[in-house]
Amino acid sequence: MAEAMHALLEKLYRSESGRILATLIRLLGDFDRAEEALHEALRAALEQWPGEGIPANPAAWLISVGRFKGIDRLRKSARTDTPLDALLAASQAPAADTLDEMADGSVADDHLRLIFICCHPALPADARAALTLREVCGLTTEEIARAFLSTPAATAQRIVRAKSKIRDDRLPYEVPSPSELPARLGSVLQVIYLVFNEGYSASTGGSLTRPELSDEAIRLGRLLLGLLPEPEVKGLCALMLLQESRRKARTAQDGQMILLDQQDRSLWDPSLIAEGTALVQAALASGRTGPYALQAAIAAVHAKAATPAATDWAEMVALYDRLVRVHPSPVAALNRAVAVAMRDGPAAGLALVEALQAGGQLDDYHLVYSVRADLCRRLGRPAEARDAYAHALALTRQEPERRFLERRLRELD
Repeated sequence: MAEAMHALLEKLYRSESGRILATLIRLLGDFDRAEEALHEALRAALEQWPGEGIPANPAAWLISVGRFKGIDRLRKSARTDTPLDALLAASQAPAADTLDEMADGSVADDHLRLIFICCHPALPADARAALTLREVCGLTTEEIARAFLSTPAATAQRIVRAKSKIRDDRLPYEVPSPSELPARLGSVLQVIYLVFNEGYSASTGGSLTRPELSDEAIRLGRLLLGLLPEPEVKGLCALMLLQESRRKARTAQDGQMILLDQQDRSLWDPSLIAEGTALVQAALASGRTGPYALQAAIAAVHAKAATPAATDWAEMVALYDRLVRVHPSPVAALNRAVAVAMRDGPAAGLALVEALQAGGQLDDYHLVYSVRADLCRRLGRPAEARDAYAHALALTRQEPERRFLERRLRELD
């Protein structure tokens, strides 16, 4: 029973902690105070649920108990910078209020508020995404560091400084006014996309994907689209939907990773493809094409190809050319090299990869070595391919990728 309860709470934490924490921050007025309250509520659930039974709405129960725990802690504290009047008033509200919030969707608004305060322009750009990934989505510091190609220590410092800035400057916990939204949009889009990426291709662990994160990112993207239907919001939503459409085809029954050109395309989700394609077409038609819309257009080229051989690689390279002009990045350049290799042959792609490696920006990025290995393998250069696969294997922390790379090495042998 205890093991089952731990498993239930762990699943609930992974799927709902962001929204629960967002509401507790609104109710208690502080990041750290809300985190303490959430953990106390989880402990209370471990003690009470085995005897009392699991509540009909577990997330609402945790919010309600966390709120009371936080208020009690404030009452007992001799020092606090937070006025207690509003918080104490909130503590008198019946628990049913919180249940109603969960039912009518206002907790989703709290989640959106939390995203915007984490992406406030007063915070450094690198801290905005790191803080949101940590506080909104519950990623570990190590997972965030890998998403940013940074170190856990540096990432932790960014998060601590950002939380201190929000507290000390009393940044408002609210969705910005319509006039303020455009200036804040870029950071929010970046955060949502990084969350989706961690769900689409988990940085660590035994599973290729973390569906709860990609589902959450898509939900947040749709919320934002309803709030601000800008071309880049449409582009990001389209990109996530088109990539998500391939989920079922990306792993075999035994958990083995399946590359794009080997996937059973009948497993791709046609409804997500249709929705994503319509959004990317609307984004491109606006004439204000940004990096998310261009990446979505690239995903749409894959989606419309009935077979790998039918992929329009010339169109793909042209889109990557536009992408690296609009938003230069070594990862985009690496993806362009793959497209060039498919259009012009592996030697042309390998030359581009070697030029990228000479720049030193992707030294710790396992995929650059994986791409290099594949191109060397296709060129009949097994020794170089073996060395590159070994480099990629040493850098990856995801078990399905490790198994795939090990299989490639065995095939070379």
